[in-house]
Amino acid sequence: MDLTPFQSIREEVAAIMRRLYSTRLTTTSGGNISFRLNDELFAITPSQYDKSSLTADVIAVVGFDNTNYTPHLPLSIESEMHRTVLLARKDINAVVHAHPVYASSFTAMKKPINTKLLAESWFLLEEPAFAPYQRMGTPALATSVVECVAHSNVVLMENHGVLTVGKTLVSAFDLIEVLENSAKMTFITQMMALSSYEVSPLNEEKCEELMRMKKGN
Repeated sequence: MDLTPFQSIREEVAAIMRRLYSTRLTTTSGGNISFRLNDELFAITPSQYDKSSLTADVIAVVGFDNTNYTPHLPLSIESEMHRTVLLARKDINAVVHAHPVYASSFTAMKKPINTKLLAESWFLLEEPAFAPYQRMGTPALATSVVECVAHSNVVLMENHGVLTVGKTLVSAFDLIEVLENSAKMTFITQMMALSSYEVSPLNEEKCEELMRMKKGN
């Protein structure tokens, strides 16, 4: 297969993964990114490569029928999860999975991240979905995550990390970044509340107003 038409997208996938690593939102070996190329193909980051230095030529191209058109590249262990999410959500093109420290800590505690501390975070994230623990790389994990993305663009994966989806790679990356900042703010405000500082999150009226704005009402 001639992969030339997909070169720019493969470069963008690699660039977003390098950015994910450089901003400390994932580790050298952790996390993966995919992007829908067309109705038959998607691009995905490979396994066993240093996430800090990925280039376009090591971004795999895979069919939605599971054919690897770059057989010299080992596919991400989460390839099936990405494939099924892209198939389930025809309205999005990008899937980003990462292990940001603060947000991932909340998945291990099974505690919610307060996305109502800033108007921006509620507007973008709303209430993240929570996927109960399933071993990484399994069909069970893929199924669990697909159930979550049916009603949310942000998924907290118990004892694993987070996953976001978007129409573009940048929009999905933005959700990861805002989620991690929300997790940090949740931690900080909870700690400060122990010292009698008052926390004032958005109330229901303000949240509904932001949702009307988001939907253009």
